[in-house]
Amino acid sequence: MVVVSILVLFTLGFVAAALLGISSKFLAVEEDPRVEAVVEVLPGANCGGCGFAGCENYAQAVVSDPDVPAGLCVAGGEETSVRVGDLTGKVVAAMEPQISFRRCEKIDGKVAVRFEYQGMPSCAAAALLGSGQGTDQCAYSCLGHGDCVKVCPFDALYLRNGLVRVDPSRCTGCGVCTKACPRNILEVIPRRARVMVCCSTCDKGKKVMEICEAGCIQCLKCKRKCPAEAISVVDGHVHVDQQRCLGYGEECGMACAEACDRKILRRLAPAPEEAKAACPQQNSEQEQTQEQSAQ
Repeated sequence: MVVVSILVLFTLGFVAAALLGISSKFLAVEEDPRVEAVVEVLPGANCGGCGFAGCENYAQAVVSDPDVPAGLCVAGGEETSVRVGDLTGKVVAAMEPQISFRRCEKIDGKVAVRFEYQGMPSCAAAALLGSGQGTDQCAYSCLGHGDCVKVCPFDALYLRNGLVRVDPSRCTGCGVCTKACPRNILEVIPRRARVMVCCSTCDKGKKVMEICEAGCIQCLKCKRKCPAEAISVVDGHVHVDQQRCLGYGEECGMACAEACDRKILRRLAPAPEEAKAACPQQNSEQEQTQEQSAQ
């Protein structure tokens, strides 16, 4: 009886295995070999900067969908985009190198702390305290607990003196950090950007001056002086349209930065000598970063 049972089970197992083998041949879905080739070309960071969940998802989309561009991999840069274009037969437009920028100078502004945060190091958690005010007097400042640092797939961010810093030699401009910041103080901008507002506050005038010596008071002198009309108020804070700014060129004489009495709208491009005087903290941070990288 036992032998018969074993034989029956063995026969059923053999038949099931045979059916599965046959069905795998007839029901197999053929995958385009270009998908695997594209995956090998991509950096494998799965940062999501391309707008897809990961490198494999982007590879499948760029191969199968004619409307998905070959130049979406910001982490891989222009070289990767060209190789993806060659594999998929798509034309690749010139890429604009990007970098993440911190819109907060709370140390220069001497922003006071409302109370000490004790708990799991999390900007998202700290931002919820005090009815959304957070731990700093400024409700739009960098909280300095490193949510952005933790998610950066390229180790391009680090904390120093309670502020997040960007290592320009590592940052690819993927934008993952901007999504992790509960205060939206990180913004991806072109590496060749000429000016940027180093503040993210949505408050105005006296309220800003009472809590921060380096905050943007939204006097909008910069907007009125900009001949390129590149400055506007977006989502409550001053915004620079980098494409308009870059398109106009240096002949504006950096009128916006010159008009800013609080020197929060600063020159970024390293071309003229006065760039170092206009944004001394940023230049010193970049020099320190380069020294650390060399070590």
